[in-house]
Amino acid sequence: MNLVNQLAEKAAEHPERIALIDAGGEMSYSDLYAEVSAGADFLRASGLAKGDCVLILEPIGIHLYIHLLAVFHAGMSAMIVDPSAGKKVLGNCLNLCPPDGFIGSRKAHLLRVLHPGIRKIKKCFHSKGYLPFSRKWKSNGGKSMPVPVECDHPALITFTSGSTGMPKAACRTHGFLLAQHKALSEALDFRDGEVDLITLPIFAIANLASGMTSVIANTDLRYPAKVDSEAISRQCDELQITRCAASPAFFNKLYDDKNLPYFKTIYTGGAPVFPHLIDAIQRDHPKLKIVTVYGSTEVEPISHIAWDEVSSDDHEAMKQGKGLLVGKPVSATKVMIHEMHDDQIGQIAVTGDHVLKGYLNGKGDEETKLNLDDEIWHLTGDMGYFDSQERLWLMGRESAVFNMDDRVVYPFGIESAVMHHPSVIRCAVVQHEEKNLLCLELEDGLLDSVREHFPEYQFLEFTHLKNIPMDKRHNAKIDYPSLLEILKNLPLE
Repeated sequence: MNLVNQLAEKAAEHPERIALIDAGGEMSYSDLYAEVSAGADFLRASGLAKGDCVLILEPIGIHLYIHLLAVFHAGMSAMIVDPSAGKKVLGNCLNLCPPDGFIGSRKAHLLRVLHPGIRKIKKCFHSKGYLPFSRKWKSNGGKSMPVPVECDHPALITFTSGSTGMPKAACRTHGFLLAQHKALSEALDFRDGEVDLITLPIFAIANLASGMTSVIANTDLRYPAKVDSEAISRQCDELQITRCAASPAFFNKLYDDKNLPYFKTIYTGGAPVFPHLIDAIQRDHPKLKIVTVYGSTEVEPISHIAWDEVSSDDHEAMKQGKGLLVGKPVSATKVMIHEMHDDQIGQIAVTGDHVLKGYLNGKGDEETKLNLDDEIWHLTGDMGYFDSQERLWLMGRESAVFNMDDRVVYPFGIESAVMHHPSVIRCAVVQHEEKNLLCLELEDGLLDSVREHFPEYQFLEFTHLKNIPMDKRHNAKIDYPSLLEILKNLPLE
């Protein structure tokens, strides 16, 4: 097997259909497969072999997918690292899995000067122009078939965000990626021939296996909360894009700028999706189908729910701090509540063919993997429970839960409730210097009105902050380490 066989099949079925579109142009399925096949031949001719690891550092675009799929085609493993994570994190990633080759943009090749881990890579490649000590990529004349590999052959190595420590290496095999495609097809309702706006790189691989046209969003996707909404709106109108999966921060920016395109369906996840945003979008775009998706680096997706299935009782439960509704698990995912803290709530554990069974070299397995009856389960670190309809509700990270007097406090449940208040932009419940704080970033600064609105949370100290920091990857999760640093250094109101 080889997951690139899926691309070969689609290229044979509809060779002229457009597979990928970016700011520089477009490429059909037949042309894409020809480029991928030739690229695989070029890598082998350059001295790389089946089983080698190739680091790819390029912006999202057609070239990225040609290079990525060529690596898969050749039976090699592709490594993707986020350069914005910093020199220390990048070094840690490269030490975990030293690459045999490097494909990068001109800007990425500057890292060879700055980073010893990249300088050690002997076989380097670039797409345009001239770069010293690097070969220009060639992809013409190749007609080879994808190299046969086993289901457990490594295909893609990425790294967790490192929000709770140094990143762990997640190695997705060919079998894993095919199983993930099947699970995503259910959760995201992939349909042959649709036109999809791409903001999350891994989804384009699944789109290609489904015969869809993938349009790379015309903006800097490193910062979802700062996207060029006008450019996105024009692009969607010109190309008649029908659907999009993205971070909630991405859709929030489009909505706030009044530039949300006329999609038929949107899918959002990768960070908490609070009801106030979805309700606002749905109110102004009543025909739009909105689906929220819950997942993680190790398993995507876990569960999903269409927003028109969320009842008034569900909304009221979220307003009362009962957590965040994320729907029923997809059929490919088995979910259980492990080691309950009380009658209902415990840590969410998942298993399935598209669930990562272990990290590279086993680093991180002891804390996150559970072997039950010879079946490997992944402990997500999230707390949650099932309701009477077998739908999953999130109660936040297990590490954030704390005891206060005779009660167990689930900060995320409180945050989900407080986010319903119209004056609240962001909020976070943290323990700091023996105080239990509800930190609030407010639109109008009226802290007293928010405090009066939530008498049930008076056991917390309400605190107004000018800015609550967010994560770099999605701009939609609270950056708790940075928040605690702010609390140490700034006077609290």
